[in-house]
Amino acid sequence: MFLEALGSALLGLALAWAAVHRLPERLPARGVVLTTGSLGAVFGALVTHGALGPGHALATLLGAVAVATVLLSLLIRPASRRLRRSAAA
Repeated sequence: MFLEALGSALLGLALAWAAVHRLPERLPARGVVLTTGSLGAVFGALVTHGALGPGHALATLLGAVAVATVLLSLLIRPASRRLRRSAAA
């Protein structure tokens, strides 16, 4: 379980790092994103490991990545909106 937790934390950190470099203007501070990615992945690994039991390392890591992705997507802010004026107005 320790190696699954460590591997999931590293996967979450890598996923968060990729998100920070891909969408820097739409995410909060870098530390918040990196922490959310790694802790979300560890939580996802814990939940998946609890549901499936031992012996499913790949599925546990996939569950960790899925939960980290969902939590990181909740941090994304909407793109800045430009004021659009109607042609009729």
